[in-house]
Amino acid sequence: MDKKTQTNNSGSVTEIYGSNVFGIKNMKSLLSEKAYKSLLGTIEKGVSIDPGIADEVAEAMKNWAVSKGATHFTPWFQPLTGSTAEKHDSFIQPDKEGGVTLGFSGKELIQGEPDASSFPSGGLRATFEARGYTAWDPTSPAFIQESEKGAVLCIPTVFYSYHGEALDKKIPLMRSAAALSKQICRLSKLFGIDAKDKAAHVTLGAEQEYFLIDKKYYEKRLDLIQTGRTLFGARPAKHQQMEDHYFGSIKPRIMAFMDDLDREMWKLAIPAKTRHNEVCPAQFEIAPIYEEQNLAVDHNMMTMKILKDTAEKYALVCLLHEKPFYGVNGSGKHNNWAVCGPDGKNWLTPGDNPHENAKFLTMICALMKAIDTDAELLRVAVASAANDHRLGANEAPPAIMSIFLGEQLTDIIDQIEKGGAKKSKSEGILEIGVTSLPRFRRDVTDRNRTSPFAFTGNKFEFRAVGSSQSCAGPSIMLNTIVAEALDEICTQLEADAAKGKDFKESLQKVLQAIVKKHKRILYNGDNYTEEWHKEAAKRGLPNIKTTPEANEVVKKERVIKMMAKHGVLSKEELLSRYEIYKHQYEKTIEIEGKVALTMANTKIIPVALEYMEELSAIVKNVKTSGKGVSGVKELLKKVSDETEQVFKVVKKLESAVAKENSKDIIGGMTDLRKAVDSLEYLIPADKWPLPTYAEMLFMM
Repeated sequence: MDKKTQTNNSGSVTEIYGSNVFGIKNMKSLLSEKAYKSLLGTIEKGVSIDPGIADEVAEAMKNWAVSKGATHFTPWFQPLTGSTAEKHDSFIQPDKEGGVTLGFSGKELIQGEPDASSFPSGGLRATFEARGYTAWDPTSPAFIQESEKGAVLCIPTVFYSYHGEALDKKIPLMRSAAALSKQICRLSKLFGIDAKDKAAHVTLGAEQEYFLIDKKYYEKRLDLIQTGRTLFGARPAKHQQMEDHYFGSIKPRIMAFMDDLDREMWKLAIPAKTRHNEVCPAQFEIAPIYEEQNLAVDHNMMTMKILKDTAEKYALVCLLHEKPFYGVNGSGKHNNWAVCGPDGKNWLTPGDNPHENAKFLTMICALMKAIDTDAELLRVAVASAANDHRLGANEAPPAIMSIFLGEQLTDIIDQIEKGGAKKSKSEGILEIGVTSLPRFRRDVTDRNRTSPFAFTGNKFEFRAVGSSQSCAGPSIMLNTIVAEALDEICTQLEADAAKGKDFKESLQKVLQAIVKKHKRILYNGDNYTEEWHKEAAKRGLPNIKTTPEANEVVKKERVIKMMAKHGVLSKEELLSRYEIYKHQYEKTIEIEGKVALTMANTKIIPVALEYMEELSAIVKNVKTSGKGVSGVKELLKKVSDETEQVFKVVKKLESAVAKENSKDIIGGMTDLRKAVDSLEYLIPADKWPLPTYAEMLFMM
């Protein structure tokens, strides 16, 4: 372990935690009381930032950052590339006396203008229209990003065009959260909860899966370097089938990495909580404590970078691709989603009184309605070329969206459908007026690892999200469709109230109608089985298997109207994303096809021909000596046949790439992999030009 690593690992957790974040503690000590209270109001209540305090906040932030070794500041934003972006400016300013001073103004803090011309816009602006603006998001604290030679102050921002269109993932995320809050507060009033000047908020916890491999193997794999996944690779005799890696003892080198990783994350106040070995050898997981959704999304983007940076210190490479290795588990990012109402309580927690249980069941029914009505949008939210390889393979949920509630909660839903829950499979009953509902235990369900959307006691776990994806996209879609479902529920309840109908009776009928119409979305069984695919088809549930199919959904008129209605994305903004993601998918497939061809032509074929030549020489020599050559001839024929197959498929793949036909490129790559993997089993290990799965998965 080097000196830098030792330094990173020094100090107590309390000393380390949040040390590189300009948080509430710093604000209170460095700002005037007026500025502190004003900024706190913006952060906690969502009120507009007071421009009058901007200079004071900027000065305090600059002084704190410089004390941490920062020389530059940057807006830190999330364009539609799927990653984060930065433009560094130094604090240095001329002092008009031939020297320099350090400065950072309120104007620079609140708004920046990075060049937007090369970021994807999907037609929102012409290429020559370069202006793009960043605006400070004070709800996500500024932080220090350290490097070997210094540090930079990163300021989380939104990113928008000259005409005000959202060019990032953060703006629609915040809009969708606001739309959901509006409907939750509307429902709160119907329940008699004071929602005046209050807001609801969404919480999120993203479990992040990843692979680690030795850097020396990574550097010999062009496919990993340029595509993030192995385009070739035969499965070794032993991989994950013994299930001995899952939750197993962590190797010393990996433990050192994880210790360092935790400390780097804790410095940035990322609440990393859990770490463990995952199912496949060389696969791991880190999970945080849940926090406000916008901050959780930022923290996950930071986590992915820290994973890669920390791995470098240990001569490792972190792979975040959804399917880096064929035939074994891929990596997901389980999004644990819940809603806290204006009463400060989690509305997905079964309560201890009739009032809270009614809220809970209303939320469950709203989610049933939302996901059944807009299952296709949830599929869009997790669509990517990478995730297409993972969904429905090994231990990942299928592309069919369904909800797991567990036996007890499903029993209650069934009773609601019949007119009211009168008994429960658990102890105790609880009166809410019209119906009798059970006293819920906190763990009212088992866990269903096969379900794409599973209730886990006080939250829903969206398991279909890919490991390399931003949590923003799935969160935007989920927030919006639930807001739409709640809007319809509230509209009906308000109409009934206007007619003088009893609220409890109205609620009972609304929930009953929802259950009758949308109960098909509930499934508590094994989502991996072929039987479920057949059953889902009978129920009429969509099964969108590829990203191109999924992307078409956003062009539907209903989707366009819903997104505009809730102020999440305008028609132009939504359709721009269709163009961006379509382009990204096609380019991803094209790059993979070209890399596969390069590797086949420059590495695989030459080695195969060289080995054939050696075998031919052996056959010739053995014939001369008069000894039998049947075994060598048989091996030569196998190698020759598979090499010929490689030649044939290469020609087919070259044609598909030239025509830019994504479907044919995928088919060609699949056939080429089969032929190349067959050669790997035949060619001597010391001649094979690529690190093998056995080396990459086991040798660390």
